[in-house]
Amino acid sequence: MQIHIRAQEGDFAKYCLLPGNPDRAKYIAEKFFDEPRLVTKYRRMFGYTGIYKGIPVSVQTTGMGCPSAAIVMEELIMLGVENFIRTGTCGAIGKGINLTDLIIATGSVPIDGAAKSLFEGDPFAPVASFPIVHQAVHEAEKLGLKYHTGIIATSDLFYGPDPSIGERAEKWAKRGVLAFEMEASIIFSIAARAGVNAGCLLTVSDIVSGRIRAKDREIERGVDNMTKVALETIFQLEK
Repeated sequence: MQIHIRAQEGDFAKYCLLPGNPDRAKYIAEKFFDEPRLVTKYRRMFGYTGIYKGIPVSVQTTGMGCPSAAIVMEELIMLGVENFIRTGTCGAIGKGINLTDLIIATGSVPIDGAAKSLFEGDPFAPVASFPIVHQAVHEAEKLGLKYHTGIIATSDLFYGPDPSIGERAEKWAKRGVLAFEMEASIIFSIAARAGVNAGCLLTVSDIVSGRIRAKDREIERGVDNMTKVALETIFQLEK
């Protein structure tokens, strides 16, 4: 029995979506899965397993931030999960990126303590698994979605100490970073160390420099599109 997930072997499929928000995990399972089954609710970190186009698939809450996501992912690997796709939201900083656009991350700059700790301070580049990135691009194109591919940055802080957020965003944008979020670097890092696959799809909920946030119903539409891309990616990879 895992300490935090509290699930049994066989409860999770080999493919698992990783939203941070427990309500989003519930929403995805109930809207997109056939025969969704709640397999864990310990600490309200909801996890579900169901069927998508005949393929067993799971969705598991990670919570906010790398430490929480690291615990969840390590325990999911213990339970036999082999393929992970983070399905989250982000604050965009790259040029030409608009609210509710889809970002398909190729890698994440680890501006967080967890990824550094995992490799004992040694330099490491957390990157997504190419088959997931490649297939997700194809699925986004099939659906006619506006998407962006490239590196993102994972931060420990949502509210940083520096009030000049615009300057911070501009600095990282000049380095080619598309957006800020809070979990991808550790997900990629653990996947690399464990020899499993991981990807990250993000819906743009905020434009950082302008402090602009999408309305809840707009974010929901973006999440629906992102989830369709993630599930179709899984379907094609399993074929």
